[in-house]
Amino acid sequence: MKGVILAGGLGTRLRPLTFITNKHLLPVYDKPMIYYPIRTLVQAGITEIMIVTGGPHCGHFMNVLKNGEEWGITHLEYAYQETEGGISHALSLAESFADEGPVAVILGDNTTDADISPAVKTFDKGARIFLKKVPDPQRFGVPVFDKKDQEKVVEIIEKPNNPDNNFAVVGLYIFDHTVFDRIRKLKPSARGELEVTDLNNSYIADGQLKSAELKGFWSDAGTFESLFRSGEFWAKNALGKSA
Repeated sequence: MKGVILAGGLGTRLRPLTFITNKHLLPVYDKPMIYYPIRTLVQAGITEIMIVTGGPHCGHFMNVLKNGEEWGITHLEYAYQETEGGISHALSLAESFADEGPVAVILGDNTTDADISPAVKTFDKGARIFLKKVPDPQRFGVPVFDKKDQEKVVEIIEKPNNPDNNFAVVGLYIFDHTVFDRIRKLKPSARGELEVTDLNNSYIADGQLKSAELKGFWSDAGTFESLFRSGEFWAKNALGKSA
């Protein structure tokens, strides 16, 4: 299995910091944000990684990551997303890299100490999503559970105004090789993007999606509040181990 980190966008919610560099290179405690999704993949045994990025500061990634060896990567590639076409569009740029195999996909601003290696090792087909209880689910895709089976997701609603539960679909997914054909069939949303929620719903429609609650810490770092929360966790984690 190969890994894809989606690190595009302009990071407008983190301006003026993102006038200086790509959002995913901002510090989260003592490391650049991109380190944490790399860590998640490498610890799960995924060391062939593509980073999909864009915007005016994309070249900064090579200054920080170089060939990736320092970070545990054995093969590192980059893809450039020319327009902000959405998560699914960004993932489509990794089709040749995936080489008809499964891919673990993580958003570049997601930080977690969860171990996803069991999910990686047991993955067979379809799609796997990860859920986490959050205080602000309206910022995310929210699962709708089967009334008879609370572990079965029957639909995902993107950023609902009044979510009926506190679970968020976090920015971490595992997809089989059919994902790129599915992306080609997607239609742009009202905001003109190919949404990952629509992609996941295509797997649900075919009975091919499984979900699991993510254990441990998880946060995105796309706002000043969540960036601070992530940095605080990783600082306590590092300082606690060194004490």
